[in-house]
Amino acid sequence: MGPRSRERRAGAVQSTNDSSALSKSSLATHGYVHDPFAALLVPGTARRAPLIHRGYYVRARAVGHCVRAFLERTCAAPGAPRAQIVSLGAGSDSLYFRLKSEGRLAEAAVWEVDFPDVARRKAERIRDTPELCALTGPFQNGDPASALCFESLDYRLLGLDLRQLPRLDQALAAAGLHAAAPTLLLAEAVLTYLDPDEAAALIAWAAQRFPDALFVIYEQMRPHDAFGQFMQQHFRQLNSPLHGLDHFPDVQAQQHRFLQAGWTACSAMDMNKFYRCFLPPEECQRVENLEPFDEFEEWHLKCAHYFILAASRGDALTQTLVFPPSEAFPRVDPDSPSGVLPASVVTSDNQGPNLRRYGHASVLLSRSIILSAGGFGEQEGRHCRVSKFHLLSRHCDFEWKGNQIRSCGTGAQWDGRLYHTMTRLSDTQVLVLGGRLSPVTPALGILQLGVCKSEDNSTGDLNVTVTKAGPEDPTLSCWRHSTTEVSCKNQKYLFVYGGRSVVEPVLSDWHFLHMGTMAWVSIPVKGEAPEGRHSHSACSWQGGALIAGGLGASEEPLSSVLFLKPISCGFLWESIVIQPPITPRYSHTAHVLNGKLLLVGGVWIHSSSIPGVTIIDLTTGLSSEYQIDTTCVPWPLMLHNHTSILLPEEQQLLLLGGGGNCFSFGTYFNPHAVTLDLSSLSAGQ
Repeated sequence: MGPRSRERRAGAVQSTNDSSALSKSSLATHGYVHDPFAALLVPGTARRAPLIHRGYYVRARAVGHCVRAFLERTCAAPGAPRAQIVSLGAGSDSLYFRLKSEGRLAEAAVWEVDFPDVARRKAERIRDTPELCALTGPFQNGDPASALCFESLDYRLLGLDLRQLPRLDQALAAAGLHAAAPTLLLAEAVLTYLDPDEAAALIAWAAQRFPDALFVIYEQMRPHDAFGQFMQQHFRQLNSPLHGLDHFPDVQAQQHRFLQAGWTACSAMDMNKFYRCFLPPEECQRVENLEPFDEFEEWHLKCAHYFILAASRGDALTQTLVFPPSEAFPRVDPDSPSGVLPASVVTSDNQGPNLRRYGHASVLLSRSIILSAGGFGEQEGRHCRVSKFHLLSRHCDFEWKGNQIRSCGTGAQWDGRLYHTMTRLSDTQVLVLGGRLSPVTPALGILQLGVCKSEDNSTGDLNVTVTKAGPEDPTLSCWRHSTTEVSCKNQKYLFVYGGRSVVEPVLSDWHFLHMGTMAWVSIPVKGEAPEGRHSHSACSWQGGALIAGGLGASEEPLSSVLFLKPISCGFLWESIVIQPPITPRYSHTAHVLNGKLLLVGGVWIHSSSIPGVTIIDLTTGLSSEYQIDTTCVPWPLMLHNHTSILLPEEQQLLLLGGGGNCFSFGTYFNPHAVTLDLSSLSAGQ
């Protein structure tokens, strides 16, 4: 790489600091953390989304956890040498000022290192801000010819390139860093921007330089799944690619990396595990209630693709349990795959508009027509709540073709809801229940969609009409619920279960809607009621409803499979015992085929593998796993917030839409409808 290329890449990496600093400032402004100094260190303000806040919150808590563990261990003993914190790639971080204001630097000092331009800007901002100077105490400006930009009794700020190790070593020593003193090295999202050889040299240098040290890093991992691919694409577009992920794709590889470089002990975990194991439940609840939030899939996926690692050297720090063992978050890996289900593209761009959206609903009207409505997606060149309907139809040539249409007529219009349900009433009628317009605005009222041929019948085009089925009904002001057709005493009902609302983060109640009269009715349900959930799956079976997975009250995925069983006086809740146990999941879809329950895609956090299709034999309770072969479909394929349509005669499963708002990396929509070949499931019977 030439000098100009290195400079351009360095500039791109520095710009990530500016964005990160604004996010940390927004984090404090909105009450996630107490940090009055973040806003003083950055010019301007920015209001970040709740998803960004959560991501930066768990990062701050994980790094803070490690800093506290280090200081409690090294500053507790009387007469111990002064502890040292070296923040590599510190950027505009406020760590020193937070620790100083908390009185935690009486026996410790902080050194910060970043690119010269970044360090000089920070030094100028500190000098110009009385509140910051009051904490540093008397200070000296660095010599323009040296790397030292700012110096006080317990704080040094240096402008250096971490890739120039001899100069780094010399400058730190000149700035008073003692190799023999207990030292914490911090690198938040830093090593990943270095070439692998440069990062390896830095890790090895630190191991050789400091005999009594703790090295803490926070950065990305899992580059090969759909979210990881989209994450990498984002950083490449910023001209700051993530290096070394292919060599160190998971926590095990990262741990081995440090142990091979001379570190004595090393522990690491993803941010889902840290959040579950090392934050008090009451603190999690406080954070979860700070802002309206409805992006659970992306929150869990973001946490699954970042890790915190602590490597140590020296007797004292090696005995420091930064992450004590915890059983609060056990791994639940799926069983070894029993087979593979081939995937292929159903529609391409030349077969009409594709269904680029998520949070929608789809229904099979007839063997040749699938209607999808709502959700968030692409429409007329922008991302928005989608108002157009999508029709997927096939004719005598058996090729599916897509078409987007608006509602017609003078009646009601589609209101832009998402996370609703749609139920087929006939070949031309669909019932829409629930949904939301925003995380604080439920979509009230039941809608009925009518599908008919256009007045100009020569084209064969279809139109969709929207009518309100009665007045706005507060009975169903929920979303992420399920609607399943069930039977009781030869009457058909829609069983509406679970979901969430503006008031309740998770619902455990249910309702029955008589399909003939469209009236809510009361039907006795016996047995132990299941715990509340949303984003679960539900499908009809033997006159009842199968409920699987979902997200529970603590925002943790569930693994239970329940059967609402018809009995003479109503229904009975039964739990289906499954062996081997399945990995908890949510935001998946489900179908029953030949007496087997198929759980398709979704999000799980108790395993690092990629969700495929779980098959549960409803007679024996035996489960098996099938991988999805995506060789012949565009990658990435995100199988959450999608819909699926079972075509039992063809032994195919159509996967429609899906994707999500992937943290700060942008929004991704699966570009094509995809079909899974299920014929191997029947062949194995």
